[in-house]
Amino acid sequence: MEAVISSGRPGTVLTFTMTAYAVMENNKHGLFTVFLLLYLIILTLNTLLITVIHQNKELHQPMNVFTCMLSVNEMYGTTALLPAVMALLMSDTHETSVKWCLAQVYFVQTYGCAEFFILAVMGYDRYVAICYPLHYHSIMSYSKISKLVALASLYPLILFACFYALTLNLSFCGKVVPKLYCVNMEVVKNSCSSVPYISIVGLVLTVFFVVPQLVMIVFSYMQIARVCGKLLRESRGSALKTCIPHLFSLLNYTIGLLFEVIQSRFNMNHVAVGARIFLSLYFIIIPSVANPVLYGLGTQIVRVHILKRFIRHKILLNN
Repeated sequence: MEAVISSGRPGTVLTFTMTAYAVMENNKHGLFTVFLLLYLIILTLNTLLITVIHQNKELHQPMNVFTCMLSVNEMYGTTALLPAVMALLMSDTHETSVKWCLAQVYFVQTYGCAEFFILAVMGYDRYVAICYPLHYHSIMSYSKISKLVALASLYPLILFACFYALTLNLSFCGKVVPKLYCVNMEVVKNSCSSVPYISIVGLVLTVFFVVPQLVMIVFSYMQIARVCGKLLRESRGSALKTCIPHLFSLLNYTIGLLFEVIQSRFNMNHVAVGARIFLSLYFIIIPSVANPVLYGLGTQIVRVHILKRFIRHKILLNN
């Protein structure tokens, strides 16, 4: 009797085996503890940042709205990844259902696309703030912010859904995914038939995901560099200082993408297990820990409100 997978088409596979977990068997309890702590830290840091910004009207500025979006997206991405990683780590078979695997592909991919889009919007915000400081609030109006928030939220979800529909229509005969989590390219390799068109469509959609945002970021920082070149040293330092958290976030994102490319293009079997785990999870975990720290402690006005919050709680506890 033929098995039926999530797309409703006949296939022989209902589960995928995540073979990357086999080499982690001897250290699974320690790794589980590390992942659990990381997940709790990510949720705590990002929730704290959102709460502080939400509760203080002084912080209701466009850049902080986008910072909250970044934090929500990072909790979305890590929730799609880490609980599943921990469950598979403790599993005896390291198997995951086809349905969940396909869902995870969508969650992780849309996280990555939304992250880049939000970073591009934040770059545009810095461009307006530095190049047009007197018109900043009129340009970055409530209406403009609402449109940017909606675009950053919906664009990745809708555009990737078009590509994702192609994968959903596949039947799977293979069941090996050599990763810690489900990746579209590896899932497609398990298809019962050859589907080269998915790679072509994926490449086209990558252009739509990457090029507009990349152009926005490059243009923004070219204009920022041009304006800063005309400022006095003190003013230039103050202007560039506001860009530091964003530049570090971009650097983190770029490193994560680079690691993803390295893993997909090269045989990683000769690399130490710890290094492979780090490379696999950097893309989501490191930005999710670093960004709330960068935009919380790295931004003076937000840092002051966070410290006030802790001082207030300390006084209440002492009383």
